[in-house]
Amino acid sequence: NASSLVSGSRSSKTFKPKKNIPEGSHQYELLKHAEATLGSGNLRQAVMLPEGEDLNEWIAVNTVDFFNQINMLYGTITEFCTESSCPVMSAGPRYEYHWADGTNIKKPIKCSAPKYIDYLMTWVQDQLDDETLFPSKIGGCCCVTQDGPSWLSHALIPACRCLPGVPFPKNFMSVAKTILKRLFRVYAHIYHQHFDSVMRLQEEAHLNTSFKHFIFFVQEFNLIDRRELAPLHELIEKLGSKDR
Repeated sequence: NASSLVSGSRSSKTFKPKKNIPEGSHQYELLKHAEATLGSGNLRQAVMLPEGEDLNEWIAVNTVDFFNQINMLYGTITEFCTESSCPVMSAGPRYEYHWADGTNIKKPIKCSAPKYIDYLMTWVQDQLDDETLFPSKIGGCCCVTQDGPSWLSHALIPACRCLPGVPFPKNFMSVAKTILKRLFRVYAHIYHQHFDSVMRLQEEAHLNTSFKHFIFFVQEFNLIDRRELAPLHELIEKLGSKDR
């Protein structure tokens, strides 16, 4: 069941603390909407921008969700991803990643996969926690429905009171693209270097559904350059062809 993706892993161990979206907020309603549409099984449809919603906010909510999913998936295999088993951060023999964040580490450094992924997930966490980049108090519309107040889009419900909020910064989209590009590298490393461990743990269906959701999302909004996706090109083609 794709709707239980966020909590569907048998292991509740996460690599970094889970990033929570405040309950009762408009973003929380959007996340619930995303989970409900995921449950329909049509992932292409589930990733589309809901009518009347803000693109930045939809990308923000899903980026947090993907961070939490990858956090959980990598958390299940950390014992197999060690300094000795993965001395470099790679995705197969042709792709190697060196870490730089542009602030603390300006010049790319070669490091082990666990070190790289720790740098990466810490950096993503810092971006998600930055209220100027990912504002949690976004303008929304409190709409009275038969079930009580709802924070879903006013385009979907009449009789709404709209509140101003903190806008997304102008550089939001470029930051979101960098986050997603880097999160993809964790998927690529897991598939290339640790898929046997994933299978032993019987987590492959969870990994595949999570990755398919991620890929359909970035394809829908053109968020990652095709060259960056090359390490998993064959898998991406296979997932796409199954859906046609």
